[in-house]
Amino acid sequence: MGTSSYSVYQSKYFAHFLTREGIGEDEALTQSLSSARVDLNPHQVDAAMFALRSPLSKGVLLADEVGLGKTIEAALVLSQRWWEQRRNLLLIVPASLRKQWATELREKFSLPSTILDAKTLKDLVAAGQPSPIGRREGIVILSYEYAARIADTLRTVPWDLVVFDEAHKLRNVYKATESQRSAVLRRALADRQKLLLTATPLQNNLMELYGLVTIIDETYFGSEQAFKAEFGGREEAASRLLLARRLEPICKRTLRRQVQKAGLINYTNRLPKTFDFTPHRLEVDLYDSVSTYLQNPDTIALGQNGRHLVTLMLRKILGSSSFAIAQTLDKMLHRLEAKRIVDDATLDDIDGFAEEAEEWREAGSAAEADAVEDHSDDAIDKIDPKKLKAEIKELTHFRDLARSITANAKGKALLDCLPGVMAEIASKGGQRKAVIFTESVRTQAYLRDLLESNGFAGQTVILNGANSDKDSAALYKAWVAKHRGTEAVSGSKTADMKAAIVDAFRHDRSILIATESGAEGINLQFCSLLINYDLPWNPQRVEQRIGRCHRYGQKIDVTVINFLNRKNQAEERIHQLLEQKFKLFEGVFGSSDEVLGAIESGVDIERRILEIVQSSRSDTEINAAFDQLQQEFSVEIDEAKKDARNKLLAQMDDKVIERLLDRKETVNAALGEFKRALLGLARAELPEARFHPDHAQRFDHQGVTWSTEWPEADARGWNFFRLADGGLADQLVTRAKGRRLPPAALTFDYDAYDGNLGDVAPLRGRAGWMRVARLTLATPARTWDEMICAALTDDGLPLDASTAARMLQVPARAAGAVGAALPEADLAAIVADRQGALVGQAQARLGEFLNAEDERLDAWRNDARVAYDQQIKALTKEANDRNKLARATANLQAKVELQREGKALKRQVDDLQHQLYTRLREIDAEREAMLDAVAEQLNLTPQVEDLFTIRWMLT
Repeated sequence: MGTSSYSVYQSKYFAHFLTREGIGEDEALTQSLSSARVDLNPHQVDAAMFALRSPLSKGVLLADEVGLGKTIEAALVLSQRWWEQRRNLLLIVPASLRKQWATELREKFSLPSTILDAKTLKDLVAAGQPSPIGRREGIVILSYEYAARIADTLRTVPWDLVVFDEAHKLRNVYKATESQRSAVLRRALADRQKLLLTATPLQNNLMELYGLVTIIDETYFGSEQAFKAEFGGREEAASRLLLARRLEPICKRTLRRQVQKAGLINYTNRLPKTFDFTPHRLEVDLYDSVSTYLQNPDTIALGQNGRHLVTLMLRKILGSSSFAIAQTLDKMLHRLEAKRIVDDATLDDIDGFAEEAEEWREAGSAAEADAVEDHSDDAIDKIDPKKLKAEIKELTHFRDLARSITANAKGKALLDCLPGVMAEIASKGGQRKAVIFTESVRTQAYLRDLLESNGFAGQTVILNGANSDKDSAALYKAWVAKHRGTEAVSGSKTADMKAAIVDAFRHDRSILIATESGAEGINLQFCSLLINYDLPWNPQRVEQRIGRCHRYGQKIDVTVINFLNRKNQAEERIHQLLEQKFKLFEGVFGSSDEVLGAIESGVDIERRILEIVQSSRSDTEINAAFDQLQQEFSVEIDEAKKDARNKLLAQMDDKVIERLLDRKETVNAALGEFKRALLGLARAELPEARFHPDHAQRFDHQGVTWSTEWPEADARGWNFFRLADGGLADQLVTRAKGRRLPPAALTFDYDAYDGNLGDVAPLRGRAGWMRVARLTLATPARTWDEMICAALTDDGLPLDASTAARMLQVPARAAGAVGAALPEADLAAIVADRQGALVGQAQARLGEFLNAEDERLDAWRNDARVAYDQQIKALTKEANDRNKLARATANLQAKVELQREGKALKRQVDDLQHQLYTRLREIDAEREAMLDAVAEQLNLTPQVEDLFTIRWMLT
């Protein structure tokens, strides 16, 4: 097949085939699937297709169990919208996940995005640049807190899709006041299509599920009162079954066990190890002294407005290493001598402090974060000079004590354990590699020096928000030089620096020392040893760390190491909370996230722990406070709730497994056809390219190798040949579609085709005519287009449409002008016949959409009746009780009064029945109007564009 050639006629067919939006459900995502840099699982494709199913849908809730890749599912939907040129796309996520989302969208789907917050917008304005909101140039990523803050701006944009990640943050919207964040966001984005992602849509009661559905569509369940009446009643099994049916069109949940039973994913486990260490006496003195200082509410350096956030950051630095706190104390000292308090620059040892501040804002502590970042209470002029002098003396003593410490017991514990654990990993078939996490940039530098001078010379690499060290600069320079001219180089120094560091860790170095900020968005599934040198108090941050290694593609169980100072009671109880209540360090892939979804915010837990550490003066007090905290989480984290959630939201295993296996086959078939067309386009448009004889998916063009197989392309430094990235394939499509082609004769050479086409082969030695057209079926709701291949033989026999299309895959050469008379009427009749069949197929799908809307509106009408019926029943019972009591009462005055009350209640019942009748008439009118509007949305207008006509001969 290396010498086979294709004509410009086939090229035009391939270009239109590749860019059409097919009517068939399984073709809906083909373009996005073929250009994704990720191993897609059938359940992810299934979920994305569920979200894209109906153009009338106001949105869906994807509630797959944790560990199944809801991010990928949402990215597929965003990719499809981008492909359709519907590019007003908004992504609202927890502050801590913004960078990770941006990285995944860029690296796996080539989707541009902008993370927007108050500071970024201020910088854009200062630079004279417009806000990205509403400009359709990239997906706009906002934190929940900032999205609510700019809700009025968001309301003015006609968003094509709004994605809410960790959407359980909105589940209490049903009881929110108008000014609360969830209510503000629901109101601002009320009429936009939405995609909600959460593994825990239901935690404490069914009303949370009601709340989430109202974010998508406030009328889906009628009123809150109707929902309670219908699904909160005594007949639990029956009402839950009814609720499950009502949720089917709007909510989808797949479970890990279903995917495993279908044989699609094998999950690895986490194996925890804890290494104890005993700090040296000077380390204990330093810790205790600074800790007591931080507990004092009258200190000057910490200010007042941002004191809690500052204290938390200083405690993180203190717990990390003596080297980290020494330099921070020095900075505090200089600030205090200049009569200034701690600010964000003083705390720069915490890499990514800005992200920490944003998370605090999101958790409702905006004033604290603003005070530290805006320097609003920096000056301390009105302070007692004696007090200032005493505090300066105290801080000087702490700093000098910290500087006098030359070794840390925890560092020695790391050196002692590392060789043995790495050998253990190697014995299991893993690589002799470890990623070490710390929250401190200075601790990171200390650990690098320690390891380099103790058996790991030349084996370490660091990753943080800046990577300004010489080694990182050299690695970056070499990496860019190696990959220059390939897609690997993004042009963003931050992204390319991360890629260079991870590449060095993957191939050359054995130890990566990383901060959270540095490691955001990176994938380290080739490493199965993770060390928490210091442990964050926020369980969601710990989970993100472990998730860097314990993810798709991990081949063996991941070992998670924690260091524990058993003499520090608070530290021991924090470790116990993270290990036993949040199950972070052991268990199957994703199981800990299931627990984390039950909590609203990891920052809230951090603040609770800070309160305990700040207020407790003895081990007894610490234990009592942590016992109370653990008890609270025992109520929140309940396995029975998880089982109830699965029973309500997940379909039966056998049904799901059958669908997933079927989806796998159909997607693979559609992708195979798509890639054949893509490579056919390349063969036709690039006759000078050299296609690899041993591998049909690859070719060389202008000194660069291109491949349609992304893992191989990435691994070998080749270019990924795909659509929708503005690259070579898109250029070829534009060129091919732009040609005007007169009728011509084509000779198809079946021997040059590498494969077997059972329906085409019998036509060898015959000739005939073919017309290729593109049929566009436009409705206000959506547009489909399909290819029409109308062909017949010289003896007037029409060919099946699929046979004609497959003939175009056979290599061909132009054989000059058409010699015979064109059978115009016969070809036009075949085109019209095929058009009729495709219009019928499209109308059948539109009919399905209409039926679904009809069912939804029927349920909505029933909800209204249920709400009234509930009230009528209650009032009727009350009236009957009054009358019964009146008959049994001997006192005449009391009897009359009870009878009067009974009649008043009966009148209320009559009024309600009249209101119900009136309301149902109104609903019927509204329902008819809605159905008319829906039918109008589905009004089909077909349009045929002839692309070319050929006289064919098959040899």
